[in-house]
Amino acid sequence: LFVSLFYFKGLTHLITMDLHQKEIQGFFNIPVDNLRASPFLLQYIQEEIPDYRNAVIVAKSPASAKRAQSFAERLRLGIAVIHGEAQDAESDMVDGRHSPPTAKYVAAIHPSLEIPMLIPKEKPPITVVGDVGGRIAIIVDDIIDDVDTFLAAAETLKERGAYKIFVMATHGLLSSDAPRLIEESAIDEVVVTNTIPHEIQKLQCPKIKTVDISMILSEAIRRIHNGESMSYLFRNIGVDD
Repeated sequence: LFVSLFYFKGLTHLITMDLHQKEIQGFFNIPVDNLRASPFLLQYIQEEIPDYRNAVIVAKSPASAKRAQSFAERLRLGIAVIHGEAQDAESDMVDGRHSPPTAKYVAAIHPSLEIPMLIPKEKPPITVVGDVGGRIAIIVDDIIDDVDTFLAAAETLKERGAYKIFVMATHGLLSSDAPRLIEESAIDEVVVTNTIPHEIQKLQCPKIKTVDISMILSEAIRRIHNGESMSYLFRNIGVDD
């Protein structure tokens, strides 16, 4: 419905920045150019973190490992992945970790039916795959909003010996009390782009820094308006970036 509303309102071209799922482009019947913020974030790391050569790129979950790998390969750095999560019985009930139902309940449905029972899910203990001891840890993701998982990741990295912790993300929603939580956390700096206004959050938390990506948006608009090729804006960008 959201896509259809755009289409019927006369939209002829769409410019996005780091879609959470790249497959979303396929739902549009018009050209979509999904620009990347990573060149600007990589430049920030190289220019604003003097000892970044002693850094390791961190994925706070296996789901963000592909993005972390892309950053690590471009910066010629190592990678670490955080796996597992803190124990929380209440959330276990919500996300179905206690499914499937017990064997007695299944038998009551059909006594003669014998189906192999799945082993109930259990949260694995938090582990860090990769060495972060004595290193700068740079957590990369596309969005930072609810900061709980970032704070937990920072604490884990600190415990494993990381001496500085940065968070790099394209979209800084930073809603609710995120600025206060970041200010009180083990995170040294949160770097986001200006795809979303966050000036109020910056006043509340000096750790939040902004990378300006307006140049690539304006250049994309200019090229589309003049009928020029967009390929220059995607140079050296692979399918997985």
